[in-house]
Amino acid sequence: MQEQPESAELLDAVITLLREEVVPALDGRLAFDVRVAARAASIVKRELEQGPELEAKARQRLRDLLGVKTDNLSELNELLCERLEMGQLGLDSPALVDHLWQSTLQQLAIDQPRYPGYVHALEQLKRRSRASEDTTNEQKGQ
Repeated sequence: MQEQPESAELLDAVITLLREEVVPALDGRLAFDVRVAARAASIVKRELEQGPELEAKARQRLRDLLGVKTDNLSELNELLCERLEMGQLGLDSPALVDHLWQSTLQQLAIDQPRYPGYVHALEQLKRRSRASEDTTNEQKGQ
């Protein structure tokens, strides 16, 4: 029995066809529309590849932030909104700020991974992480 290709592989084939074969053969508005379609397919591919892991991370951050056990992301987001509206959570909460920042980065990873602000933010995070590791290693060595 022959195995079926994964959804991401199928999308990759469609994206490659659109970008390398179809767009060069077209002009004007239709070429633009096909480039948009290829970008949309790329977003869907990244969502399939990264979405489950990023959702799991968001769920865990929200459970930790809100102190609840539910796994339902919609319920978690609704509870977050309620607590924000009631003033029980605000930007004075480092965990909330971290969650909002991580959620933004995760969405950019799927929607616009080449966005310069996103690339810059990732570089900053890597530098901070390396600096933190260096500090930890220095403390362990003393």
